[in-house]
Amino acid sequence: MSTGSRPGLVVVDKPAGMTSHDVVARVRRLAGTRKVGHAGTLDPMATGVLLVGVDRATRLLGHLMLTEKAYDAVVRLGVSTTTDDAEGEVLEETSAAGVTDEEIRVALAAQVGDIAQVPSSVSAVKVEGRRAYDRVRAGEEVELKARPVTVHVLDVHGIERHDDVVDVEVSVRCSSGTYIRAIARDVGAALGVGGHLTALRRTAVGPFTLGEARTLDQLADDLSIVGISDVARRCFPGCDLDEADAASVRVGRRLELDLGAPGPVAVFDPAGEFLALYEQRGASAAAVAVFAS
Repeated sequence: MSTGSRPGLVVVDKPAGMTSHDVVARVRRLAGTRKVGHAGTLDPMATGVLLVGVDRATRLLGHLMLTEKAYDAVVRLGVSTTTDDAEGEVLEETSAAGVTDEEIRVALAAQVGDIAQVPSSVSAVKVEGRRAYDRVRAGEEVELKARPVTVHVLDVHGIERHDDVVDVEVSVRCSSGTYIRAIARDVGAALGVGGHLTALRRTAVGPFTLGEARTLDQLADDLSIVGISDVARRCFPGCDLDEADAASVRVGRRLELDLGAPGPVAVFDPAGEFLALYEQRGASAAAVAVFAS
């Protein structure tokens, strides 16, 4: 099955146990093209929304990375692990039986807002050109610097007690670059009992939600692609051009135009085809990336 020349996004509901790269390899086969990539890595344990770009939409992925994301997760208190999730080896076990529901809620509330977060050491963050998880697996000690992230919402949906551990069901809406595993680790540390993530499901990336995500089995039957023009309309402010300006955009020329927003702004030809991302530079607008075929 091939998409022909139709570039766009495949909104995948990633299964547990697969890497994001495994999903890309599967979509390559389904789409009949090598030109496939993903935005925003999901750990093998995690499930849910993974955006996969096909054909020239792969070049749009970097511009989509900065969008906010939403997750459902289960934080287990009382156990810390090497990876801050259930995939890692247990580092320490400390009974969480004495921690009250109120203390748990207060510790989680402290994670909301603009925070400085140290990513998990087993993460995709690059350290001197190599991903942190590769360095950790090679036996290196990796110390990552804290980075500014924003947690917009963190809701607690349930607190369940099982002997010495406590499982807390949460939903999180946050900026790109936020590690939910790190929230579990930091809440466990704040409570003095350790913590890690036992389940993670990404429910949204920007405007793309689980409602339109498809499993790989569903995609094998029908490769559903959100066209690149639709993606651009949904993810960026838009500006519709006349034919003269559209011709200039196709060759990457500046436009003597007020885009109405600083940018990136998606610009479209009179037929509604997405041509490029432009940004305002003084009185004129300049190309960030041209996508016209």
